[in-house]
Amino acid sequence: MNINPVFIGIALIIIGFLIIFASAFSGGRVKFAVGGFIGPVPFGWANDPQMLKLVMWITIAVAFIFIILLLRGIL
Repeated sequence: MNINPVFIGIALIIIGFLIIFASAFSGGRVKFAVGGFIGPVPFGWANDPQMLKLVMWITIAVAFIFIILLLRGIL
């Protein structure tokens, strides 16, 4: 079975939005963070400093995993 990675990415984004909207309407304080890459440079923004630190560590960890997979010839 061949699963399209683009479909998985879009599905995860939609699920994330649904979780944020559900928690916002429940009356709770919503904390969020977004991170990614522009070329080789990681970026992120958040409404909570702790969330920003978390997303930056996750982004850097994903970058290292990606580099290791590239060097081993898996990707």
